[in-house]
Order: sequence, then C-alpha cells, then structure tokens
Amino acid sequence: MKLFIPNMLANADAGFWFPEQSSTVAEHSDSVYFFILYVCTFFFVLIVSLMVLFMVKYRHRPGMEATKTSTHNLTLELSWSVIPTLLTIVMFWVGFTGYIDMRTPPSDSYEINVMAKKWVWAFQYPNGWIESELHIPEGENVTLTMSSDDVIHSLWVPAFRTKMDVVPGRYTQEWFKATRAGEFPLQCAEYCGQKHSMMVTKVVVHETRGDFDKWLQQASDIHKNKSPEEAGEYFYKTRGCIQCHSLDGVPKNGPSFKGLFGKEEKLADGSTVKVNENYLRESILEPQAQVVLGFKPIMPTFKGQLTDQDITALIAFIKAQK
Repeated sequence: MKLFIPNMLANADAGFWFPEQSSTVAEHSDSVYFFILYVCTFFFVLIVSLMVLFMVKYRHRPGMEATKTSTHNLTLELSWSVIPTLLTIVMFWVGFTGYIDMRTPPSDSYEINVMAKKWVWAFQYPNGWIESELHIPEGENVTLTMSSDDVIHSLWVPAFRTKMDVVPGRYTQEWFKATRAGEFPLQCAEYCGQKHSMMVTKVVVHETRGDFDKWLQQASDIHKNKSPEEAGEYFYKTRGCIQCHSLDGVPKNGPSFKGLFGKEEKLADGSTVKVNENYLRESILEPQAQVVLGFKPIMPTFKGQLTDQDITALIAFIKAQK
C-alpha cells in the first residue's frame, strides 16, 4: 500500500535526508517517514505560533482587567480530539501494512544464509560458497535467513531501508529487491562489543542474473584460481581473521600472524606448545582448547565453515608471514 501523499515527499530519497532509494520497499518506508514528519511539523508550528500569538495579544497590561471568556467550546474540543485520532490511525495503518510486507518474504525469493559473529558477516550461497560481502542480482527478490554465533547483531542496509536483528539460538529473515546496480554499505546496527563499529561490509548488486551467476561460479573456484597462500589470504580477510590477528607483529585480540609459525607459545594453563600445522588446525576448529596466555578465549569456531582445503590454504598463508 502506498501513501496518498505528494510524490515530492515519497521521492525525497537522497541528499540531505537519506541515501538514494535502492530497493522496492524504500519508497514506502520514506513515504511513511515524511508523512509523519510533516504532520508533526505542521502541528508543532501551528501550536507554538498560537501560543506566541496569545502570549502577546493577551498579555497582562497595567490598568486593564481580564475579561471573562467562554469555559467550554464543544466544536474546538472535538476538533483537537478527533483530528489527531484520525491522523494516528492513518499513521498506524500505513506503517503496519508496510511492516507486514517487509516481514513476509515472497515465495520466489533467492535464499542466502547469513551467519553473524563478532565482528564479521558470512553470507552462504545455495552452492555452499561463503563470502564476506553480500552479492545479489538486481531486480530479483532475495531473502536472507540469518543467525548469530554469539550475541545479538542487526543487519542494516540503509539504501534498502531494511534492518533486522540477528539473534543467537533462532533464525530471523529479511528480504528485499534491489532496484539498481552498484555497491551499498551494510553494517551492524546493534551494539555487539568492542569492535561493533568495524562490523561493516557491502552489498554488491549485479546488473543481471547472468553477471551474478558468473561471479558466483568464479568465486567458488578459489582453489583453482589461486595458489594456497593466495587462497589463505582470501580466507584471512573474509572470515574475520583480520579483525583479531595482525600481520605486523602487533597483537590485537589474538596473537599476530607475523613470525607465528614455528614459535613456542605459552598457554593460559601454564603449558607450552609449538605452533605447527596441527596446532593451527585445532585452533581454527576448537579455538578454546589451547588459549595463548594473555588473550581472552573469544575466538569463535570455524567448524563446518571451512573445508580441509580451506584450512590448509589458511595455514599456508600463516606460514608465509615471516
């Protein structure tokens, strides 16, 4: 349902107010916003103006007695009760119907699974490929089925005017249809910890379904297109490793990868371990098993998210960081 308000309000979609409308639900969302904004602005200006006028006109003057006025005006009282009530009913109705549409994914949607974890997004496509950026075709309904691996996150695409919480222990859904090709920011809108502000990626909208399918096919063949070290760098950047493990020797939330392989690490339980292939593999799949002294056990598991070939490539990348 579209609002019966001037198109100039519905199309005020870029510049000062919002990013340019880039999905089919954006126009309705903006229309509701501007409708409520202008109704509130109109009555604010009206009421404040009358207050100022009455303050000046009926201010106390020396030597003048206040005149008696009517204590009751049924028409006025009905007007200021009925008109706002009708307006709030309209606001509720257009907002409610729009919300229902936004929360009811079409049956013909292209489905993508989303896993959120501190502090990275992982988008899994129907062929099993996982990407840190969301790629979708223009002009097609897309449904995201989302879950969290740790705390509450919220997937927000400002240009699409869509936002939905991602909750641990359950699935939530968000859908949209992009109306123009390009790249659009995607971020977490729910405070989720120390690096919440860095949980940012982008939506890449491909102009045609053919372009999207070509990208997905090429992206899925990463081990064919790249050396193990290059593939490992890809996983380092796209699986969130870069957030906690530096390459310059400076520790973050986890040890730096620079010079890590072959090093003797002291663990939180007082024992020591040599960083070799088996230790790195265990740390990726069971990160709480052997925690390095001085670091908190906050790393999530990547079990089921990385294949043996992916882990081998990631280890090759770590070994290369001399």
